[in-house]
Amino acid sequence: MTDQQEKIYSKIWEEIPEDNDPFAASACYCSGYDVYGDILKKASWSDYIYLLFCGEKPTEIQSKLLDSLALALANPGPRDHSVRAAMNGGVGGSTSASCLMAALAVGAGELGGAREVFIASQQWQQCGTDLEAWQHAIIHPTPNTKADTWPEMEHPAGFNPHGVSCPKPVLQVLEHLCSIANSEALTFLANNRNQLELSADCPLAITGVAAAALFDLGINPEQAEMLFLLLRLPGAAIHALEQTHYGWRKYPYFHDGLILTDDPAKKEGNAK
Repeated sequence: MTDQQEKIYSKIWEEIPEDNDPFAASACYCSGYDVYGDILKKASWSDYIYLLFCGEKPTEIQSKLLDSLALALANPGPRDHSVRAAMNGGVGGSTSASCLMAALAVGAGELGGAREVFIASQQWQQCGTDLEAWQHAIIHPTPNTKADTWPEMEHPAGFNPHGVSCPKPVLQVLEHLCSIANSEALTFLANNRNQLELSADCPLAITGVAAAALFDLGINPEQAEMLFLLLRLPGAAIHALEQTHYGWRKYPYFHDGLILTDDPAKKEGNAK
């Protein structure tokens, strides 16, 4: 083992160097599994993500649950704040990395974002499947006593403060995830949704479903926050690319709502 190798400390990753090049890997191991010699041939993307986050191979049910959750979160759609941020970058001519960073920054927050999933995941750890504990936590949330960059939540984590009723896609995701795994948090959420929504005075959001599923998968709050950010990037990416192609004239939500008094496109020689 070289001095360079001795300085790398990770329970997640191990590399065996090539005989003729200590800076190139001959084999890579993730939590003891050969990534390119074994995992690549036998595992799915969800299997590998679970292994990276949890350090062990998922069961078949865990793999299906994470795969379905990833699909459900992959594209929040152009109404989502994080996707809109990426679209703003795309329509403005920003680089691909800038669009994704915008999506991560906006999607990190407490209103439908990753921090909300973090807080909801903490509540699952605290309340479990105790309905009374949940109702108390929703009405009287525990104040944040730690020095933090985040302000106090202004609504119950996992619920939509602007919603009128629980949207059909959220119900469909919850129902499907419950059908995959008769797991503790998801089943409790499905059976007690109405009571929880009454306590919250607002409907369940996809962040609440995601937090329950990630809790059932054994993902801790810090990991849940990271994974939620990661899983929603595909939608941000593709909408940014689409908006780059369409341009600002086809930008959603303000068709005929933006009037330029000095439109360069309408000047002589530039009219289209």
